Amino acid sequence: MKQEGASKSLILITVILMDLLAGMEFDLFVPSFPELQNYFNLSPFLVESLLSVNFVGYCISLFIVGGLADRYGRKPIILLGLITFIIGSVFCLWASSYSFLLAGRFIQGIGIASPAILSFLIIADSYPLKQQQFWMAMLNGTKNTAVAIAPVIGSYITLYFHWHGNFTALLLLGILVLVMTILFIPYKLPEHKETISLKGYLPLFQSSSLMLLMLNIIFMFVPYWIFVGMSPLLYMKDLHVSLAHFGYYQGILALVFALGSVLFGLIMRAFPQEKFIRAASKIYIVSLISIGFITFTNSFNPLIITIAFLPFIISQIIPSTILVPICMNFIPRAKGKISAVLQGSQLIFSALSVALAGHFYQGSFQNIGIIISIFIIMATITHFLVIRNQNLINAYQV
Repeated sequence: MKQEGASKSLILITVILMDLLAGMEFDLFVPSFPELQNYFNLSPFLVESLLSVNFVGYCISLFIVGGLADRYGRKPIILLGLITFIIGSVFCLWASSYSFLLAGRFIQGIGIASPAILSFLIIADSYPLKQQQFWMAMLNGTKNTAVAIAPVIGSYITLYFHWHGNFTALLLLGILVLVMTILFIPYKLPEHKETISLKGYLPLFQSSSLMLLMLNIIFMFVPYWIFVGMSPLLYMKDLHVSLAHFGYYQGILALVFALGSVLFGLIMRAFPQEKFIRAASKIYIVSLISIGFITFTNSFNPLIITIAFLPFIISQIIPSTILVPICMNFIPRAKGKISAVLQGSQLIFSALSVALAGHFYQGSFQNIGIIISIFIIMATITHFLVIRNQNLINAYQV
């Protein structure tokens, strides 16, 4: 029994490290933006393209990864992705030109897709829905605590070791996760081997309830990526926040989400899930008012902007904990494909939105706030539709 408990603990630690790598691949890197802009003489659009090309590589990979994982199991596909990520990290570390760095970011995106979308499925394959939701809350808490620290760490790494230091850290973390996956993640073949073809994705798109749930989750996450993607240029370049302090502004968002997720995971069983889902819609409205106010007033105070964005971060906690596991289990034999479509769609929307924000960026929060507000409105509308959908009500009342 002790050996089995230790084995489960090592599996959970490895899954957490996969999530950390997926999160830090983004958050550890963004404090380098101003230095990269000066080092390679880049425009704001070209700097943001280092995110967009990473998203493109991720999206290309994950639609293949989802089908492969449903057919061949999670572990071999995760290992293949980690090796690819490590190769991309080496490219970035040795980049002598912007084009070479862009290629490395693209390869990193291709590689990070498999641990990012398959890590939670290792949990989902082993636990019933209620326990999955609990572990989702705990994993969100653990992951986002590290993500909260990542910008701070990234800022100081950039300060002392420049942009090369952040890619060195990602390379070493990628190697650690690869070794732990080899040693501790068991190989398990799927009970039903899915065919690898685009037709395998059709049942997902034929379910209107699943598509509605996915849209709600997508719109829920996009504003965060717009804010985080644009904040290095906004805070450091135009609001004159120092590199040493930038990480604290960005890190507090992830820390609030992390602590809120853990707290919610501990209390979620005390009340019906339907009440929590309805409460989330009210927090969406509060967040829209908060962000709308600083957008309208065009605030140049970084602390006020950060505080105004916190209600939206809080509004994500309940839906991400309850609705994401429901989404993954909606068609049990196609968990990999659902995860791929969900995360791929999130990144497509995020990449386009960050690029749009970069294009219209004029040195203040105002245009960023307008784009963020539009997505919060869409998240709020789809959330109300989720509440009214009988198939989804039955799912979260189970």
